[in-house]
Amino acid sequence: MSRKVDSVKDINDSKETWRLVVRILDVWSVVNNKGIEHLEMIVMDSLGDRIQVLIRHDHLLKWKEVIKENMTCIINNGSVYNNDFQWKVCDHSKKIVFLGGTTMKAIELQNIPPKRYFFKDFGEILQGKCKTDRLEEIIGAVIEINHIQSNTPGKKVVVSVVLKDLKGNCINCNLWEIYGSNFLTYYNDPKNNGAIVILLTHAMVKDGQVSNAWSGSKLLINEDIPEIQDFMSKLPTNEQKEKPTQSAKSLSNWSSGSQYSPVERFVHNAKCMSLSQFCKIKHETLCVTVATTLKFAVSKYGWFYYGCTRCSSNAPNPEKAYECSCGQKVEQPIPRYKIEIYVSNGESKYRFVFWDSECAAILGMIAEFMHNSMVENGEDDPMVYPDELEMLLNKKMAFRVKVHPTFSQASVWKLCDDEAFVKEIENDYIVEDNQSKTEYAKLVPNKENLETSAQTLSASGENDPESIILMTPTKDVVIADKGEEVDFEASGATQLSGTKPSKKLKIEPSS
Repeated sequence: MSRKVDSVKDINDSKETWRLVVRILDVWSVVNNKGIEHLEMIVMDSLGDRIQVLIRHDHLLKWKEVIKENMTCIINNGSVYNNDFQWKVCDHSKKIVFLGGTTMKAIELQNIPPKRYFFKDFGEILQGKCKTDRLEEIIGAVIEINHIQSNTPGKKVVVSVVLKDLKGNCINCNLWEIYGSNFLTYYNDPKNNGAIVILLTHAMVKDGQVSNAWSGSKLLINEDIPEIQDFMSKLPTNEQKEKPTQSAKSLSNWSSGSQYSPVERFVHNAKCMSLSQFCKIKHETLCVTVATTLKFAVSKYGWFYYGCTRCSSNAPNPEKAYECSCGQKVEQPIPRYKIEIYVSNGESKYRFVFWDSECAAILGMIAEFMHNSMVENGEDDPMVYPDELEMLLNKKMAFRVKVHPTFSQASVWKLCDDEAFVKEIENDYIVEDNQSKTEYAKLVPNKENLETSAQTLSASGENDPESIILMTPTKDVVIADKGEEVDFEASGATQLSGTKPSKKLKIEPSS
């Protein structure tokens, strides 16, 4: 009579004669500080339960060439101990250690689910809902490169990027050594354009950010696997075409040797003009200007609206569940910022619409959190503007906006409040009424192309919640474009200079 199969969830230290039918989800090698190597792996049974397995160095030669990731097999016998790994990759309280009498037979099994990933929610990472000894799997789109550090004496290679999930939550991700180098190799390959989606396994989580572990982490970049392809397909069309750029702070470390400065990227394909000229615009136009936020333009809708939990489209009813046009099944719509603010420059004044990402970047909190805090304090009237919103006022910033003359308003696409950055925009790029066309051409490269690009952008504009995606970037960075179907790396190089080849990102020593 054959032995019955045991379930992973039932494993305990009462015996060593366990019989498991499992799929190997992951396998990796670990070398300790004495140079001794052992194997670890994660196995999953037909019920989806997982347990961590250890193969000691004295059994390494027997199994190293036999075990393959994603294979299905039958495992007989193994010692069971408490899961005392410093870094755990699953919730099972026990671990299995191979014995001299452990056997494993590869067999094709259809009843065990295919390999899958258990992605950690970015919202939980930001809220600190993570176990301190747990390694996680994450997936997200790279929206910005914050920092690049080269391998110099006393320092290791590290690339810091900002990842965004499909709900709009953003976290920092640090890729150390070979992981950072592999990312830069992919990024600098001229064949790789458009969005970059990365999947990182065994990610260490600390203080709301993640990084690769020293053993076992796998970095997958735009791989042709269902998880990444599905994530990519759910990104807005314009974001699928956008290649991430470096932040103004990061670029300042190497921009002296780069062909394009942060300011040049900010003004690319836009008309640079003073606020006084906005009233003369007849068609929807992409513009760059400098202005100071003055006061709220209070509307009947208040400071937020209820939207989808994945995209930023407006919810038909804030109190009812529904299926959004993006495919998301929304049980409870969430508040999203939409704040109208009058901005001024001298005697000129105009109405700007600030959306989720811009407000969250300045305020340091998402609209849902602010709304919930108000409700907890007994205030649920959307017409009551929280005191925290005052942080949006009296700020002099450089704005990249789309002007909607029909509505006498402009939607904010990018902003930056760095004093030096704003001063450079104001002094070197803003076109005044009395400047000649020749002077204008000097300030903004390829004027004809810029006019065409600005006027042919999507007519839906940014005054429609359907086209906005929530982001929560770190403060003092340039907010990423939304809706602009222009790939700077692919087309901007030839537009700005027809004689120079495009530059690759450089690794500069950290100061």
